Amino acid sequence: MPRVSTPSQVGALLTARRKALGLSQAAVASRLGISQNRLSELETEPAHLTLDRLLALTGLLGLDLVLQEKAKLPAPRSEW
Repeated sequence: MPRVSTPSQVGALLTARRKALGLSQAAVASRLGISQNRLSELETEPAHLTLDRLLALTGLLGLDLVLQEKAKLPAPRSEW
C-alpha cells in the first residue's frame, strides 16, 4: 500500500479500496451505521474523519492502519 501524507490521499485510498472490493457507498455506510451521504462526505473530505471512524472504516475494508517511524534522510554534505 502507498504511504499517505495528506487527508486527500486517505480519501482516495479508501474510495479506491471500497470500489476494488465492489462495495457501494450505501453498503459500507450501512455497516458503519451512517448515511451514504455522510460516507460520501468522508471520502471527499477525509480531514473530518475521527480516529474511531477511520479505524472502523479501514477494518471494514480489510485494511490495517500502520504508523511507523519515517526513514531518516542522509545528512547534507556540509555535515560530513
